[in-house]
Amino acid sequence: MQKFVTRRSGGPKRAGVPRRKQFEDFKATELYCPKCGRAMPVRERLLLVLPDGDKYEYLCARCGTSVGDKIVKGETKPLVIVG
Repeated sequence: MQKFVTRRSGGPKRAGVPRRKQFEDFKATELYCPKCGRAMPVRERLLLVLPDGDKYEYLCARCGTSVGDKIVKGETKPLVIVG
């Protein structure tokens, strides 16, 4: 028999079990394309590598229109300048 503990912040939690992250990263499969006029499958393309993460662009798989972007935050790495 499992014991459940009710928390003020939300639903039940099993007693003694640490809470896990539900999602590490979202990846879109379809987004609305204004050129095609409906939700279309998308391709993800690396756009920029930034100091605080990587920026990705979503492109419509049919017409290639940019329909969105996201930044995936990575580990903070020190910037090394060699000169």
